[in-house]
Amino acid sequence: MKKFLIIRFSSIGDIVLTTPVIRYLKTQISNSEVHFLTKKSFFPVLENNIYVDKFHLFDKNLFEIIKILKKENFDYIIDLHNNLRSTILKKFLKKKSFSFEKLNLKKYLLVNFKINKMPNLHIVDRYVKTLQKFDIQIDKKGLDYFIGKKNEVNLSDYFDNFPKKYIAFVIGAKHKTKQLTTEKIISICEKIDFPIVLIGGKEEKEKSKKIISSIRNNEIFNTCGDFNINQSASIIEKSALVITHDTGLMHIAAAFHKKIISIWGNTVIDFGMYPYLPDKNSKIIEVKNLKCRPCSKIGFKECPKKHFFCIKKIDENQIANFAKKII
Repeated sequence: MKKFLIIRFSSIGDIVLTTPVIRYLKTQISNSEVHFLTKKSFFPVLENNIYVDKFHLFDKNLFEIIKILKKENFDYIIDLHNNLRSTILKKFLKKKSFSFEKLNLKKYLLVNFKINKMPNLHIVDRYVKTLQKFDIQIDKKGLDYFIGKKNEVNLSDYFDNFPKKYIAFVIGAKHKTKQLTTEKIISICEKIDFPIVLIGGKEEKEKSKKIISSIRNNEIFNTCGDFNINQSASIIEKSALVITHDTGLMHIAAAFHKKIISIWGNTVIDFGMYPYLPDKNSKIIEVKNLKCRPCSKIGFKECPKKHFFCIKKIDENQIANFAKKII
């Protein structure tokens, strides 16, 4: 038996993007046992994954988890995070390891000098390159996401006269510079004559209330702050179209091969984090040729330049027209 430990501590989207690696190890290497190490807070993202044999959850004490992992006696470590913590862990475990190349210098050049040396390769395929030794074959099945029966959501149980088809609109993101303004979301919703379900966490609760109260001419349903990540994934899985920012739920939508309209603010697809093998009718919306974009590989609380052109110049009509055409 070959025993593997995959490391990816965070976050939602990054963990979802590792799922082909998990599947390849489990299905293409005979008699393999696949373990996954992640932060305790992100366990729900993978808890129902049928290809993981055992989870190890990191909270605060790295050396406590090292003691536990040493007892497992792994054959190989697949490090898909490649940070200081994972480096310390590999040093103590003393097992053959393969690490994801983060390309930090190339990211730095792109963010700070707009010199693009990034490979034309999705991050999933870069993750898979860590498995070269094992002669893995790409199966083109895309990402995996398993919800679990207890988290399946039927919105007709929560809303009267709920429609059979709807658009899922993910209105939040971890960083403000990735998000459409509330006014733009309202404008898009008003231009689409189709039922819309707002999806977001507790952080989007007030924002969603403002959106709901401002819209008069459409069926719109608010789920923000009411469901966990897997329940929100269930709502996305059953949708006819997903409109989303560059966020973890975008990657979950891609795992279900949904039609996706992804909206990009300060980040760019050149980092390789765009939807992986979604429905062929999916669209990417971004303001091209902005000298200040990307201003970060992740995002900020506010626009460093104060003008926020990467979002403010996005055309709501374009998004609404794409949505109507796709639907």
